[in-house]
Order: sequence, then structure tokens, then C-alpha cells
Amino acid sequence: MTELRHRKEQTCQEPEKTLRTDLEDEMGSVLLQHLVKLFFGCLAAVTCGMMYAVYLSTYHERKFWFSSRQELEREITFQGGNGLYYYYYKYMLAASSFEKGINDLMRDNRTISAQTINAVEQLSLYPELITSFLYRVTGSQDMIEPVYFYIGVVFGLQALYVTALFVSSWVMSGTWVAGMLAVAWYIINRPDTTKVDYAIPLRDNWALPYFSCQVAALTGFLRNNISSSGEMFCYLLLSASTFTFILIWEHSHYVLFIQSLALFLLDCFDLVQPRKVSVYLCSIILAYMLQFQNPSLLSSPLLSLLVALLSPLQQNMKAGRMAARLMKIVLHFYLVFTIGITFSYIIKKTIPVNESDHILKFLEVKFGLNSTTDFVTNLLLCQEGFQSPGQDYFLRLTQASVLPFYLLVLLVCLLSTLQAIRRRLSGEPIKAKLRLEDGMIGEQPEVIYHVFHTLLFGALAMLMKYLWTPYVCMFTAFGVCSPELWVTVFKWLKLKSVHPVVLGLILSTAVPTIIGFSLWREYFPRLISELSELQEFYDPDTVELMNWIKTQAPTAAVFAGSPQLMGAVKLCSGWTVTSLPLYTDINLLRRSENIYQVYAMRSAEDIYKILMSYKASHVIIEEAICGEMNPSKGCRIKDLLDISNGHVIYEKGEMYTFSKYGRFCQEIKMNYSPYINYFTRVFWNRSYHIYKVNTVVSFQY
Repeated sequence: MTELRHRKEQTCQEPEKTLRTDLEDEMGSVLLQHLVKLFFGCLAAVTCGMMYAVYLSTYHERKFWFSSRQELEREITFQGGNGLYYYYYKYMLAASSFEKGINDLMRDNRTISAQTINAVEQLSLYPELITSFLYRVTGSQDMIEPVYFYIGVVFGLQALYVTALFVSSWVMSGTWVAGMLAVAWYIINRPDTTKVDYAIPLRDNWALPYFSCQVAALTGFLRNNISSSGEMFCYLLLSASTFTFILIWEHSHYVLFIQSLALFLLDCFDLVQPRKVSVYLCSIILAYMLQFQNPSLLSSPLLSLLVALLSPLQQNMKAGRMAARLMKIVLHFYLVFTIGITFSYIIKKTIPVNESDHILKFLEVKFGLNSTTDFVTNLLLCQEGFQSPGQDYFLRLTQASVLPFYLLVLLVCLLSTLQAIRRRLSGEPIKAKLRLEDGMIGEQPEVIYHVFHTLLFGALAMLMKYLWTPYVCMFTAFGVCSPELWVTVFKWLKLKSVHPVVLGLILSTAVPTIIGFSLWREYFPRLISELSELQEFYDPDTVELMNWIKTQAPTAAVFAGSPQLMGAVKLCSGWTVTSLPLYTDINLLRRSENIYQVYAMRSAEDIYKILMSYKASHVIIEEAICGEMNPSKGCRIKDLLDISNGHVIYEKGEMYTFSKYGRFCQEIKMNYSPYINYFTRVFWNRSYHIYKVNTVVSFQY
């Protein structure tokens, strides 16, 4: 009997062991598939980033013949005044020690005449400090030239940029094919996604890759089914990238404010766990300390919104029936913005914030709320980076098939998000785990965030298309490759002939394949031709100008001219200048306005007094500005000056002039009194004229 009982127990245990073994084998198989998918996805992401960096490097070499040029000609290729940042990188490498270089830059009295500045703070020079430090400690002096190390770091960051876009699209769609499509669209639309082609040292090119990493980390952090270890990893990456983004770019807190509004909307409609909303506070505090207690961060709208979101007055705002909750949401909005505005007001009254209202005036005029004759505001409006996209921009996006699919994906996700909001207001809880057959793509917090993200940043496209377009590419690639999106559409259509899941899986594979094939056939030959075509950047007049300054100008010379040219003068010669190409400092902008008066209808005595007030010893007149004949008036420097000075008024298509003087830059070339009393021409070519400002003059005409 005992033996029989043992046999029965053994017989009963055998199916249990078999079942347990089968489950373990199945779990092992699923884990192996997941690891293989993760490996190939990461490999594809890194490969896309590296190929893009190689492409940028090759294109840059072909465009400028960079390796065959002398150092001066290489530096001139940093166009638009942004080469000023590269000057500080060179300065740090030439310093006797890294510590001494930083101390000198923090008390810099050799850049702007009659002014000592903290260049690290005022110009956001952390990229140059870090890059110069890496160049020193890695022993790269014997292997690579400083300029190649510098641009190599920038191109590496661009690789990080597209890799982060790849990951964001991959995380939301579940397939790395979406990441490859996002990168392809990004590269094809490069004129609208990046300025790295022609302005390598710009702060945007250093900062936006970190913002892309921040968005990728936030996308993973918002997911409902993320593990605790994955959530911690995303949070740490999110905090580090946010901190770096704020540290590098002076406009970063405005961008993060728009992003925080998207998170605020998620919280209002109870679409995400509240603890996942306020993720910026530590990053702001650290950046505030490293930015020399920058008061503009304390008075920023980002910090004001975060303080309002942490206020205890918002408790119990997410309970009750739908009508009551809608009323509470309205009250929630009111409380948040009232607390935020009050906090900002208190900070500005308590702490001396050296912040002008020129940005607010700029936004008012940009969006048609006001008009002005102010030179600084109109100058900002005329900057290419702040121009509203034209029809050709949307035409390019349409030809690349981005815009049509973007509108389709946005419409589906927005409608599904509105359904999720209605369900949440009705009291239904958040589903922790969604199935493919549910067809509810708007229930995913990361997708809802990107819907709000792309809508809010779309409003910024009027100001910065380079900020919005990359995320259009990423969001569109996610949508067309996501089975959940297609299943959501077919569930709405209530298809009966074909199962929605089967059709969704087919289309999420077929549509990206067709798009990818058409893009390959249409745009791949163009990209190859760009790399095979030898271009040439030839500017002999600027080279001659810089050579004259380096060899003929006295070491104590102070040069005045347009800010863009002064950035190049500082880079190529190291001489002191009167103004810099910075658009965030109102004092420097007013300096630039005063120096620009050489192109206005002003007397020689007026110009002389302005230049002497800034201790300028030489002034450079540019033919490109003085003789500009652009038929579309309104953004020429001389037109902006005439309007600001009240010398010209346009009414009903007629122009009325009110100045008794001619245009200074034109009349000084005549070389007659009184100009010869104040200025002596010492250099000229087709593009530039340098005049020495006489130190002793007679005011008798």
C-alpha cells in the first residue's frame, strides 16, 4: 500500500514538473526574443547615429575643402559671428593651465571695450570649457588638430541627437523600424531640422541633442508598464539631460516651460501618475548654482509653474462627477497660473533681476499684438532663425511625405486622447496594461504627452522650426509603424470582414516599407550627390581684412562694426571689439544699435562721439550693409535705422525723409571735410573699408 501510494504521488507530480518546465522554457524563450530584439534595436540606433556623424563630417569637408585650408580660412568658415565661441575654445587651449584659463574668462576685459564681463556666464561657454578640458586630458594634442576635435564633438552630439529620436519613436511604437524611418526623415529634411551645416559652434547645436535625450528619457519614464529599475534609469537620465540642457543654452528654460505645460495638461486630466510631473526642480537648482546664481532662472516661467504645481492648494482637484471635475479643472488652471505669476512677481521684486522686456516686446510684435519702431525688436524679427516658415517649408515636408502622414497620425492620436480624457473625467481608472486588440492608443501616457508636445511646440514653429521639425519626423514615424494606431482606426470603423489586429499588423509593416522604399529611390541619390559634389567656400576679401588686422593693426586697437563681423575679428585676431553677436543681452544689443549708426543718416560728429564713447580706435564699414539693394525693404539694417531714428516714414506706399544728413557710410568715402577731421581710411577692398578714428580733431567745419 505504501509503495502504491508513492507511485500515485509520483504520477501526480510528473505533470506538475512538466508544466513547470514548459513554463520556464516559454519564459526563457520570450526573454531571449526580447533580448535579441533589444540588441538589434540598440545596434540599429547606434549605427544610424554613427552614419549620420560620418555623413556630416564628409559633407563638411566637401563643402569647405576644410583639410586643405589654412587656419585663418578654416576659422572664417564659422559664419554668422558664431565663431566667437571657437575663439574661447582656442583661448582655453592656449592658457598655461585650465584653472588660469577659467579665471581669466570669468574676469574678461579684453573682449568688449570699456567693459569687464564674466564670459563663461554671459556667453554660456560650458561646451568650450568641457571640450578644451577633454582635449587636454585625453592627450589628443599629438593625434588631432584642435579644430577637428571641436567639430568632431559637435558632430558626435548630432549623432546622439538622431539616436535619441530613434529611441523615442522605437519606445512608443515597439519596433525599431520606426526609429530608422524617423532618422531618414530627419536627414532628408536637414535644412529644416538643424543649423549644423553652416553654424557649427551655435549653442543650439550643443544643447538640442541633450533635449532630445531628455525627451527620450521622459517618453520611457511616463510609461505605465515600466519596471522600477527602468523607471529609475529614465529618471536619472532625464535629470542629467535636463540639467545639461539648462546649463548650456540660455533659452532652455523657455523650451522646458512649454514642455512642462504638456505635463501639466497630463496631470490636470489625471492621465499620468502625479509623481511623474515635477521632474525639473533638482536640475534647475544645480544649474542655478553653476550659472553663478543666474537670477533669470529664478524668475523664469518654468520655475514659477513648478512652484505652482507643488502648491498644496490643488488637493482634491481630481474627484467628483464629470461636471464637478470640469469646474475643478478650470479652478486648477486659475490657481496654478495665479500662484505662478505671483511667485514670479515676488522674485523679481525681491531679487535684482537684470532682465529687460525686449523678449516680451519681440513676442508681442511677432504675434501681431503690437507694432514698434524700436531697432532691437525689429532686428530680432528679421533674424533668419526667428522667421516664420514659408510655403516652401511645408512643401518640402509634403514632398518628403512627412506632413500628410503627420496630420493623419496626429488626428488619430488626438481623437483617441480626447476619448481617454472623457473616460478619465467619468471616473474610469488608468489601465495599467493595454492589449493590442483594445485599440486605445490614446490611453498611453507617453503618446498623450507627445500629442500635447507636438501641438504646443507647433506654435513655436513660427519662431523656431528647428525645434519642431525633428519631433514631427519622430512622431510621424512612430504613428505609421505602430500597430496600436491602425487597430484604433479599424476599431472605430468596426471592420467585420478582416480582424482589426491582423490588418493593423499588416499595415504597420507595409506602410513603413512603402515609405522607406520611395524615400530611398527619391532621396538617396541626392544625398550621395551631395557627398560627391565638390563645393568651394572662397572669401578672399575677408581673408585680406583679417590678415591686415593681424599684421598692421596696433595691439591696443579697438574695432567697431557689425556684431557678426566683430565675432569674426575676435576669433581671427583676438583684438578687442565694441560689440558681440549676442541677442539675449539688451545692453549688448543697444551697443550694436549705436555702432550700426554708421549706416544711418547721421553727421560725422555724431558718429565720432558714439565711437569714442566705446573707446573705438577703428571702424569697419561693410559694403554688403551700406550698399545693400535688396528690393524687399523692411529688414535692411539701414531701413531699420531710418525708421528707428525717425529719419524715414512710410505712409501709403510713399517715403518721407526727415534727415538733413546723408548716409554716413556712403559720404565718408568722399573723403571731404568734415569727415577727414574725424576719420582716416587705412584699409579698403571691395567688401570692407577700415577707418581710423582720430584722437584729436577739430570741431570747426
